[in-house]
Amino acid sequence: MKLIDLSTPIRTNHFRWEVDRRFAKTHDTGGGQATWAGWNVHAFTHMDSPRHVDPEGFTTDAITLDMTTGPGAVVDISDVPANTPISAEAISKAGPHLQPGDFALIRARWDERASIDTPDFWLRAPWMTAEASIWLREKGIKAIGFDFPQDHCIRFFLTGEKRPPLPEHVTHHHLLARGIIMFEYLCNMGALTQPRNTVVGLPLKLPDSDGAPARVIVMEEAA
Repeated sequence: MKLIDLSTPIRTNHFRWEVDRRFAKTHDTGGGQATWAGWNVHAFTHMDSPRHVDPEGFTTDAITLDMTTGPGAVVDISDVPANTPISAEAISKAGPHLQPGDFALIRARWDERASIDTPDFWLRAPWMTAEASIWLREKGIKAIGFDFPQDHCIRFFLTGEKRPPLPEHVTHHHLLARGIIMFEYLCNMGALTQPRNTVVGLPLKLPDSDGAPARVIVMEEAA
């Protein structure tokens, strides 16, 4: 059994996400060392609950581990050029092995082409179309993870454009709002070697929330 970590390290001094990290106590002051840390739950690798986009959507309280863990399928679209929409045709061609109840891993290997510590990660990324999102939903997946900023309008925080209505956040609208659990800002998908695997998505147990930081790992059987 091989374990692959798909989680982005949480670090300070990120240009988009502020992380407050400091020592609550140190060895010098006695009693051992303890680190205090705080950040937006939608930063770095995290899980969204439907409450993130729907005031009536369920929160993290309703998300059980069987909704975030189980059989996974790698949908490899790493040949999609930068700054290009990802069509339903591209997704369907890459994902014939998807099965109902799968955790879909949409792999652009974008972290290998742009650093998440730079604006280019957002400004040059490919993005999902509504049609691609609907195709995935109709396959009956239960959860999904992306290694790129998957909605085109996410980049608007950099361009200064006004964020559009929810339907233009196509994955949030067509997947998350329909109860498909979403994990964002995964990394290291290039280390995955098999089309099917087991995904373990472990959000922190943060009650009644629109999301939570998460650790996501994949288990692959030995070849």
